[in-house]
Amino acid sequence: MTDVDVAKNLHQVLECLPDGVRLVAISKYHPAEYIQEAYDEGQRVFGESHEQELKMKVATLPNDIEWHFIGHLQTNKVKYIAPYISMIEAVDSLRLLREIDKQAARNNRVIDVLLELHVAQEATKYGLTIDQCRQLLEDGEWRKMHNVRIAGLMMMASNVDDEEQIRREMTIAADFFDEVKSKYFTDDDHFRERSWGMSHDYKIAVECRSTMVRVGTGIFGPRVY
Repeated sequence: MTDVDVAKNLHQVLECLPDGVRLVAISKYHPAEYIQEAYDEGQRVFGESHEQELKMKVATLPNDIEWHFIGHLQTNKVKYIAPYISMIEAVDSLRLLREIDKQAARNNRVIDVLLELHVAQEATKYGLTIDQCRQLLEDGEWRKMHNVRIAGLMMMASNVDDEEQIRREMTIAADFFDEVKSKYFTDDDHFRERSWGMSHDYKIAVECRSTMVRVGTGIFGPRVY
């Protein structure tokens, strides 16, 4: 038994999520036994952000786990995770999209990705501006990529106490999702994910039409570095 009540925390989060909203349990910097405990409670989607840590966990944990790569991904790391990653949640450039397509093809796989939007006020956040994302989609090179599949959008709201600011930023992302869906993905059922909401703001995210929330500390406790 862990010193954090993972099972209790997990169910408290899940009870707050309506139908149609999936939980990505952010397990980076947390030991494999915490992940196993959440797995034993039925959780199957976990998020990691470091290739070497992820590789070790993939080797020791159940093989039906759906691993999501979260956070900034360098192009030179894609080849290491391409054999097994289910989704890359933060694609912030055409260059990265090309590399994922290339490495997925080498592994005879199709990898789902989310385009990351930079809507927050903080300059330290990665991501495409709304205009940059529009331009990437309009240019259309992604249509020729057969081993990468754009499954939706993701963003991180500003890390502030002002709930109205958080709500505004998430609503901008949700409205932009509707624009992109209607213009580029009308008949594509795979383009459906709106990934926003973390431990401190996932309840607001649910109000703002999120379909996927990323909760780590709220389940696993403080990170173990």
